[in-house]
Amino acid sequence: MKRTPAALWIWYRGTAFRGFQRQPEGPTVQEVLEDSLRKAGVPYPLMPAGRTDRGVHARMQVASLRLPPCYTSEMLSERLPPHLPPDLGLCVARRPPEGFHSQWSASGKEYRYRVQLGGRVAEAWRPFVMEPELEPRLEGRVPTPERVAELLGAAVGCRDFRAFHENSSLRKQRTLESATLHALGGGLFEARLKGDGFGRYQVRYLVGTALLTAAGGLSEERYREALDTGSSIPGFKAPAQGLLLWEVRYPADKDPFPAEERARPPRLPLEPPFISPEEADVQAA
Repeated sequence: MKRTPAALWIWYRGTAFRGFQRQPEGPTVQEVLEDSLRKAGVPYPLMPAGRTDRGVHARMQVASLRLPPCYTSEMLSERLPPHLPPDLGLCVARRPPEGFHSQWSASGKEYRYRVQLGGRVAEAWRPFVMEPELEPRLEGRVPTPERVAELLGAAVGCRDFRAFHENSSLRKQRTLESATLHALGGGLFEARLKGDGFGRYQVRYLVGTALLTAAGGLSEERYREALDTGSSIPGFKAPAQGLLLWEVRYPADKDPFPAEERARPPRLPLEPPFISPEEADVQAA
């Protein structure tokens, strides 16, 4: 009998894992998830929409999977969660549209980066937020939100971001659709970056180098030149703890997850880092 395709929407706190991809020195998200799937009666590997690095969190990671004959997505939604650890969870398991592939069908992603630019970090958020005054490259200077927002906005467009990602990533034109900074209250800010694709560490280099430039550690001329020409700069890779894979987007005819579900994800924990204070207020209303 033919195996049935499934699309999984999973979440995880990256502090508990050594990245997504299975490796000899675990635990990794893939290792723990596939082990849990076996316990739930699904002994097959999965394919994620992408791989996150050690310490990076995900509100929405999507994975393609084949289920055994007579095994449904609804059954998986019931049987998998009891086998998952506290820092890894399943929002939805669903049979996707014909031809769906978690990685190749994706049309874009949104990442969010949390950084404290004033006040004190709330204890609940401390493991998931960057504190600029603790970063030696920033020399103890906390940049203003206005400058950070301006510099992030300058990165929007279609270009080769080779100065802002690892050399191991494929060099090609990528489109950064938007890069905005949002106040979440109490001095906590969130950079939101949407694009059709990102190189390895690209979000961390873009946010970190914008912070470095805003703090005076790199000239704005060199920052903008690196964006325009790809010229090498001593950029700053922001720490992993502030980064969150927020959403994976698909064309309407391939998307397994309807808009209302994306707006209010089932089974997603409300505590940090998955929901920001402003969104918690909206959901509570």
